[in-house]
Amino acid sequence: MTIDHESVPRPGRSATAGRRPTTELLDRPTRPAQSRSAPPLGRHRRRLRSRAALPLGLLVVDVLPACAASAGCTAGPGHRLAAAASVLPLLLPLNLAGGLYRSRMTPSALDELPALAGRAAVALAFAVTLAGCLPGGWPLGWPSCGPATPPHLLTLLAVLALTATLGRAGLYGLLRRVRRRRPDPVLLLGAGPLGQRVATALREHPEYGLHPVGYLDPDPVLLSGDSPLPVLGGREVLEREIRRHGVRRLIATAGAADEQETASTLREAVRLGCQVWLVPALREHGSLEPAGRRTADHLWGYPCLRLDRPAMRRPGWAVKRALDVTAAGLGLLALAPVLAACAFAVRWDTGPGVLFRQQRTGLDGRVFTVLKFRTLRPSNEHESATRWNISQDHRMGAVGRLLRRSSLDELPQLWNVLRGDMSLVGPRPERPYFVMRFSQAYPEYADRHRVPVGLTGLAQVNGLRGDTSIEDRARYDNRYIESWSLWQDVKILLRTAALMLRPDGS
Repeated sequence: MTIDHESVPRPGRSATAGRRPTTELLDRPTRPAQSRSAPPLGRHRRRLRSRAALPLGLLVVDVLPACAASAGCTAGPGHRLAAAASVLPLLLPLNLAGGLYRSRMTPSALDELPALAGRAAVALAFAVTLAGCLPGGWPLGWPSCGPATPPHLLTLLAVLALTATLGRAGLYGLLRRVRRRRPDPVLLLGAGPLGQRVATALREHPEYGLHPVGYLDPDPVLLSGDSPLPVLGGREVLEREIRRHGVRRLIATAGAADEQETASTLREAVRLGCQVWLVPALREHGSLEPAGRRTADHLWGYPCLRLDRPAMRRPGWAVKRALDVTAAGLGLLALAPVLAACAFAVRWDTGPGVLFRQQRTGLDGRVFTVLKFRTLRPSNEHESATRWNISQDHRMGAVGRLLRRSSLDELPQLWNVLRGDMSLVGPRPERPYFVMRFSQAYPEYADRHRVPVGLTGLAQVNGLRGDTSIEDRARYDNRYIESWSLWQDVKILLRTAALMLRPDGS
């Protein structure tokens, strides 16, 4: 666990001049009432069903090939069922992890053929290995269900890949026809030249199934006289227009006047449940598709990058919370002797009141009480709330310095993790007074409260502890949120453990 007694902005690290301060976390405006012109609930339900139909259809066309290949086996029905069941448990998660069940601007079955074949080969190899390890395993040969041989396995692999590809080709053809008949409304973020060209491409090519309803731009350039789309306003009208038109997709283009305003609008759109696509001005962005994840796409030749869902809406977040509860509960039990020894040492050093309680800001700006072992008794509540860094305070005794250097004073926060106030990994929590100051000085600081705060975080394991830049910490915290994964949490915990072996006393 990593301590970070964060520093107030130094004179040489003040916010960039001209930046607009933001206090949206501490003073959120009330949401406007739903507009009378909002689309009927039935239309929303139809659109939700249509969005769910594509992943479900792709799942079906991946299941059917395995069943079809098993049907070629001349053995009994039990062997056929086992043949399909042994491939699917790995094949479907591999396809899901590779983004093969996500909607795309320009879906293509041929583009997906290499990924389908590669994942089918891995799943088939797993099934063959499993059959060889288990006594009395089902025979893997095809079509006679005799002993598995390389020609039989290659034939089975070809059936799996080609059947899935043909099924997807038919499904994508049907999808294009449905898109032409029932286009979805879409908002364009950025009314610059690129945004206008993208709007023209959407109107001239209905196969994308997107009907632009207007631009979002706080300071738009002068539109041409024949532009059929209005400029609706900036971020302040986003939720109203989403409700008014039933928008579930937003395309952000380069050329918006304010980069910070653009970033805030994108995060707000994702929070409101929109699919967000980025169309960068640099065409080379189209070559940045990560290996193993089909996130890159194109819209009439313009590269499109789709933003992932918010971290707390991804399937792995429930696993993260389960790991938090398990680790915190076991940690409190296993470390009970250490906790008792620390409590006795604090009682001997500073007197009664071994636990230090302090207000901190957590998820969505909610305030909670954090627990720590007392290392210094402040003179009053005002000092506790507004005194920044006490690592060099002369009033701190030997026990307090030892607890802080070893991070043992943070151990009671395992109870906060168990309660759900915190997580093992996340942005470090700060006091409301400093949250207000930092949110005014650094526009991205408030965005770090999109997820629960943590005992340790990406900023801390990169050396941003103690008297270091708040702006850099906010950047790292938002990087953690936007690229969150369970493996990233594991890496941060391992790096934190390594840092605890060589404490620096911050």
